Amino acid sequence: MLAARLGYIYIDTGGMYRALTHLALKTGVPLGDGTALAAVATKVAIEFCTEADVNRVFINGEDVTEAIRSPEVTRHVSEVSAHREVREAMVAKQREMGKRGSIVAEGRDTATVVFTDADIKIYLNASVKERAGRRLLDMTKMGVSTTLEEQIADIKRRDDYDSNRKHSPLKKAVGAVTVDTTDMTIDGQVEYILSLILALAK
Repeated sequence: MLAARLGYIYIDTGGMYRALTHLALKTGVPLGDGTALAAVATKVAIEFCTEADVNRVFINGEDVTEAIRSPEVTRHVSEVSAHREVREAMVAKQREMGKRGSIVAEGRDTATVVFTDADIKIYLNASVKERAGRRLLDMTKMGVSTTLEEQIADIKRRDDYDSNRKHSPLKKAVGAVTVDTTDMTIDGQVEYILSLILALAK
């Protein structure tokens, strides 16, 4: 929504790691083999296309928007994204996308590793319960059966894993503005971040 308001391109870096995880699971690439995964990451074509306010993700031309949000991919994406070789391959792809300029990029290491010279860095946060509730709603819309408790446990697990991984751990970037979205609507979040961008431009 923010990218659309600005007329910018949207890059979901987390979606890229999910896409790779989905492809690895589908084709039998060992999730513990960083070298093999990186080889796939280097060759695969990952593209984004916004349709009716939905950011659609494509792997080699195949629409995998729903598939990459499956519980199986969610369980394994942190493991796949922890490999140094994988991150190097993905960061190279993301920076190549960013060369065109005028982008909004989202991801757990976007401001700390990928685009360290971004004009503005936002560290989005919310309570675990709120994040789990949002995730539960997404899963329900996709027809996936789960519970709030399962989503809370999964979010805590992923946060711990990603915050303590050796390569590109999850952390707040220097100079980033923290935006706690716990009690904010989606529209409210977009408007607030737009106000930060406009203030920066003055």
